[in-house]
Amino acid sequence: MDVLRRNHVTVTGNPAGRTVVLAHGFGCDQNMWRLTLPALTASYRVVLFDYVGCGRSELSAFDEERYSTLDGYARDVTEVCEALDLRDAVFVGHSVSAMVGVLAARLAPERIGALIMVAPSPRYIDDEGYRGGFSADDIDELLVSLESNYLGWSATMAPAIMGNPDRPELGKELTNSFCATDPAMARVFARTTFLSDSRDDLKSVSVPTLVLECTNDVIAPREVGAFVHACIPGSTLVTLDATGHCPHLSAPEATNEAIVAFLEQPR
Repeated sequence: MDVLRRNHVTVTGNPAGRTVVLAHGFGCDQNMWRLTLPALTASYRVVLFDYVGCGRSELSAFDEERYSTLDGYARDVTEVCEALDLRDAVFVGHSVSAMVGVLAARLAPERIGALIMVAPSPRYIDDEGYRGGFSADDIDELLVSLESNYLGWSATMAPAIMGNPDRPELGKELTNSFCATDPAMARVFARTTFLSDSRDDLKSVSVPTLVLECTNDVIAPREVGAFVHACIPGSTLVTLDATGHCPHLSAPEATNEAIVAFLEQPR
């Protein structure tokens, strides 16, 4: 199958500029970056895509075994980069996609030359000496609820993940995005996401990296941002004046400012 069709790849912006790849998180699609695009398209070539099972991707390409690990998603990213013959691209990953970017950069170092991690988490479950934000029981309950009633789970969890109760339209948008995702495929992506442990993979990062965290994020608390920053030598940590897990939607100005400032740094 054609990779660009499989992942509904969209290319926009300045064809002469450095390439920036925008990767969405669980239950979302490339439309979630629409408020980021205006800050990038004048100077950068921008690549957007949907993971298989999300958005307008080719659902027939879904392979449960492939997507039962983050490596499967990382392979998709490297295949998109190869299809477009990208070199030295900047990979911007939201949430679990931040870790997908780490894996993709290791698989194809010539393709990805910098990482921007938006609300990343290498492990969601607490461990000795590590706070991910959830106990093992919390995640088990979350997955059981998701698998038994995906639409009901989405309606409850999406507003909590968005984290801006005074702006209910944001929670509704995320709910609608979750609900538009194929439930069977979402269950696989959710299990892959919430049971992942990519902490050791952070040690492989050798490219310039920006870590963006929010002041209050139920999915990725600030201890996680500090952990990621400490594990990646030379990385930059920026705490956005934003709450919730989706600052590119809830606080696009602050998010875009941090992204552009990083992109404009001399290489």
